[in-house]
Amino acid sequence: MTFIIPVGPQHPALLEPEHFRFEVKGEEIVDVGIRLGYMHRGIERGLSERTYHQGLYLAERICGICSHSHNLCFAQTVERLAEVEVPDRAEYIRAIVAELERIHSHLLWAGVAAHEIGFITLFMLFWRDREHVQDLLELTTGNRCYYSMCALGGVRRDIRPEHLLKLKRGLKVLEKATKHYVDVATSDRTILARCENVGVLTKRDARDLCAVGPTARASGVDRDMRRDDPYASYPEIPFEVAVQPEGDVLARVVVRLREVLEAINIIREALKKMPTGPIRTKFKPEIPPNQATVRIEAPRGELLHFGISNGTNKPERWRARTPTYANFAALKPMFVGGSIAEIPIVLASIDPCMCCTDRVTLVEVATGKSRVLTMEELRRIPK
Repeated sequence: MTFIIPVGPQHPALLEPEHFRFEVKGEEIVDVGIRLGYMHRGIERGLSERTYHQGLYLAERICGICSHSHNLCFAQTVERLAEVEVPDRAEYIRAIVAELERIHSHLLWAGVAAHEIGFITLFMLFWRDREHVQDLLELTTGNRCYYSMCALGGVRRDIRPEHLLKLKRGLKVLEKATKHYVDVATSDRTILARCENVGVLTKRDARDLCAVGPTARASGVDRDMRRDDPYASYPEIPFEVAVQPEGDVLARVVVRLREVLEAINIIREALKKMPTGPIRTKFKPEIPPNQATVRIEAPRGELLHFGISNGTNKPERWRARTPTYANFAALKPMFVGGSIAEIPIVLASIDPCMCCTDRVTLVEVATGKSRVLTMEELRRIPK
């Protein structure tokens, strides 16, 4: 006999609203249904109602943790629509900020994962070192969150010579700490008991379900947009893609910590190779009719922005496909066969972000056709 256990949309274990219906037999999960859409904010519609310059700021707010990734992906899509070339120095600065953001995101996630398994001391240590990265981001961009670094045609701020020493010192501190965390993650009995052979996603399932980012790479899928569809200054910087074959929660922890170490190496190489020159080129606000798609490797995985221009200073249509949306289908094989106690850490292992994922389409039941409503029409519906 099986029972249904609903989790969410409001639940102490969930930082954002999502709804799961777990079918369980005793303690074993035999099936799961997932329902999304509670965090829809209408950002895609908002982007098509604002100028390209205004859209840069709104795109950042798709996700607070990955704000530079959306800022960068939006800027690159607009630049491709307008066929604008970005100065080389700006490309390097964009990559440096992207890697600082990756370090910040992974350390933040590692702290959350430690909290989910009851390892509060490790949670505090991860978030202590996260502060070091935020200090470096503030030094480089002027902000600790929503960095607003990209401009259309380049970047807003340069990395000054007096920043270099502080950046190098900060990276050294982070490198030492992260190497210690890798040792802890692969040897501590608490972590191994809660993460090893838990939430397994096979390589075949990862490919078939189109998993992306660390979730896919932890299942042996060697895919990274920085290498496979290079952008910014990544073609000029050698780096190793972190891949683990096991496919369990522990592999996802190790992949992210290895990516932190590789991000440190990328930043050092970028600082060494970064050329002199301008950081921004001129950009005309009106863009001829065109369409473009850009993919980048955000901390959580492949991020895609698609835009259509119409000859004005506003896009005709904008679409953003976030990594969490791609990874949610992979949750079912991770859950099925596991126990109820594993639900929090398995869910956390894909580093979900619902506020950037959820989309809503209004469909007429009688006709099957979708509708677009104004805010005033939405207000009238409950009446």
